[in-house]
Amino acid sequence: MKAFIFPGQGAQFKGMGQDLYEQSPLAKELFERANEILEFSITDIMFTGSLDDLKQTKVTQPAVFLHSVILSKVLGDSFKPDMVAGHSLGEISALVANGTLEFEDGLKMVSKRAKAMQKACELEESTMAAVLGLEDHIVEAICADTRGVVVAANYNCPGQLVISGDLLAVEKACEELKERGARRAMILPVGGAFHSPLMEPAREELAAAIEETEFKNPSCPIYQNVSTFAVTDPSKIKENLMFQLTAPVKWTQSVQNMIKDGATEFIEVGPGKVLQGLVKKIDRNAQVSSAEV
Repeated sequence: MKAFIFPGQGAQFKGMGQDLYEQSPLAKELFERANEILEFSITDIMFTGSLDDLKQTKVTQPAVFLHSVILSKVLGDSFKPDMVAGHSLGEISALVANGTLEFEDGLKMVSKRAKAMQKACELEESTMAAVLGLEDHIVEAICADTRGVVVAANYNCPGQLVISGDLLAVEKACEELKERGARRAMILPVGGAFHSPLMEPAREELAAAIEETEFKNPSCPIYQNVSTFAVTDPSKIKENLMFQLTAPVKWTQSVQNMIKDGATEFIEVGPGKVLQGLVKKIDRNAQVSSAEV
């Protein structure tokens, strides 16, 4: 069975999407529609902008979303997954790809998500850190014992967990994690504490937008970051998505459940190959590849 997986923030690169734009009339039409919806030329930044340009909050998330979703639409008849999943932002890409959300609704949601997260980041000094080489339960226990806000945020693969919270708490937790044997515990160059309680203002803002958006019956199940199991009920998909910004990304558990349900081939749809690497670390027998037109 084929599982299509969609990357999140951080997968962007200079020139992303330009080949799609130049090769496919459908892609060109969708990119131009995106420029109208966003009210600025995101294609100029994606195709010819610098990496710093691409790191702008209002650009990064829509850019990764557009690359993934437009690629899935250009694939056309080749795009027939048995299941889908997305890492953080990638979950919205997956929901457009499997027909739960319309393209325009998904793009508007991603744009609101990016702006709401940026506002939340400005309220308090916060960050994230990657922790390598420790079992999840040890990291969780140290976070729980650390004063301040610090939680497990991204369960990326066995032995790789990202923590998130206020700056002092994350720094303190990193010191303790190294003492407990972490191979690495390093602060990441991110704008704030994503997938932590500090994103509550953003969650509330995005939840209002989600509530107003129509969610349709999907063409195949999605394995969501919050629940990790196959979901097809639009109301349940909507509910899970509302809590994604403050809940951890349970990627390891989602991939394990996809494999239990029969996934043998994982195809990454969008920029980069990060998710392919994580899937191989979760199950080295899984077949991984990139979607190609």
